[in-house]
Amino acid sequence: MSQEKDLGLITHLAKRGIDDKMVMGHPAGLFVLFFTEMWERFSYYGMRALLVIFLVSQVADGGWEWSRSEAMNLFGLYTMLVYFTPLLGGIIADRFTGFRKAIVWGAVIMTLGHASMALETINPNFFYIGLGLMILGNGMFKPNISSMVGQLYPDNSTKKDAGYTIFYMGINAGAFLGMLLCGYIGEKVGWHYGFGLAGVFMMFGGLQFYFATKLFGVVGESPKEHKESVKTGVEEEEEEILPKNVVRDRLIVVGVLMFFSIFFFLSFEQAGGSMSIFALDYTQRVLPGDAGTIFMWVDTILTLFPLVIVTYVLWSLGKKIYSKYPTTIIFTAISFLIVWGLGLWKIGREFNAIETEVTASWFQILNSFFIITLASIFSKMWEKVWNPPGPVKFALGLILVGVGFAVLAYGAKDIPQGAQTASVSMIWLIAAYFFHTTGELCLSPVGLSYVSKLSPKKFVGLIFGLWFTASGIANGLAGFGGGLIDRIAEEHSLSYFFGIFAVMPAAAGFVLILISPILKKMMHGIH
Repeated sequence: MSQEKDLGLITHLAKRGIDDKMVMGHPAGLFVLFFTEMWERFSYYGMRALLVIFLVSQVADGGWEWSRSEAMNLFGLYTMLVYFTPLLGGIIADRFTGFRKAIVWGAVIMTLGHASMALETINPNFFYIGLGLMILGNGMFKPNISSMVGQLYPDNSTKKDAGYTIFYMGINAGAFLGMLLCGYIGEKVGWHYGFGLAGVFMMFGGLQFYFATKLFGVVGESPKEHKESVKTGVEEEEEEILPKNVVRDRLIVVGVLMFFSIFFFLSFEQAGGSMSIFALDYTQRVLPGDAGTIFMWVDTILTLFPLVIVTYVLWSLGKKIYSKYPTTIIFTAISFLIVWGLGLWKIGREFNAIETEVTASWFQILNSFFIITLASIFSKMWEKVWNPPGPVKFALGLILVGVGFAVLAYGAKDIPQGAQTASVSMIWLIAAYFFHTTGELCLSPVGLSYVSKLSPKKFVGLIFGLWFTASGIANGLAGFGGGLIDRIAEEHSLSYFFGIFAVMPAAAGFVLILISPILKKMMHGIH
């Protein structure tokens, strides 16, 4: 849709003092947030891809040789706290700092966290300090950047869900590149190099956002700054005064969606835990002869394809805002040059290797790759073809993640009870990640959009914090459940273990379909 035709969006941008330049039919500010979140997700998922594998690897290989249960418990605790702290970060931003300063401070703290983790070879305590800083920094960063995306659009804009889906593509482009490069360098060069690389791009993400903050008008200002902006003539967005029962019903819907999201993420987040264990110990990863050659070419395409896409997005953004915000584009361009260099180095190194061994962390990139390739399809589908109510989209997401684990359970059916190793075809992991991704596209970006649309504006940071708190609960449960992999595999089978994670979300999805008409009515016109 052209800029001229979307008069509601243009009027909204003008009222908020937001730069009205458009990129691909959306505000340019969306793509600044796209790249900021992309590099933050690069850092987070790049480190997360290594965490469990590093902890369970042998000391001779530079790891800490923890048991699977111990590694999964730390993974669960870390990911749980990462999603708990956004509640506090949302409150701080709403009441004191505003979204912008919270994002910048979060980026600084997380950069220091990655630097600390890179020093784990000097003293193990640096590893734990780094995890702590990552948790705190993420709390300031995560809820507030999602809030800013929502405020670029009017609540009833047909482009809001599409905007969040584009933003979500940025999330997954960063996750893809982080897991690909940090995972590869960590496993094949040195763990601390992988941890440190994640911090470099977190720094670039923070810098490119900092130098573009004026592009957002009054969005993201602190309460004090916002009052000053209103005095100088920028119109304050008037929040519609709604009856108390409407506000209450909408918040109940948000709460219900948060509850059901727990069933999704406690299964989905097995990607960094039990699915990594499955990749490490139960999947055939050494590929001989032609199979190895085919994989190298596939991996080359997977490496270059997302880089081409996000480089094109950067080029499109640069043409629109370089004259006013050159530093932002320059910092992002430098980071792209580095990541292109690393990608080409990785490709060359693999083609010159004696044998082709797929890293265990490689499989985690599949989720992000499928997001990048499918996100625009889902975005157009919601916008032009079929746009069911949010609860129905949520239900589809829950059912699809269950299908993914059903596929994995079937692939593991021939692994003997209690076996510690096996050599299963990688096709089952690839198929599982595909279904997980389609489920995620039905639930995650839609969840962000509906939290933004259904929440009162003055509490939106807090509500986003609660949304991530629900994800924190799910991650804690995911870590605990994943830690039972050896026990359940010994008592039943590995197939039975993955079957549990197939049944739970799918059952929740069917329940959500049954109650969706009630929830639709309680949204009072929000679609």
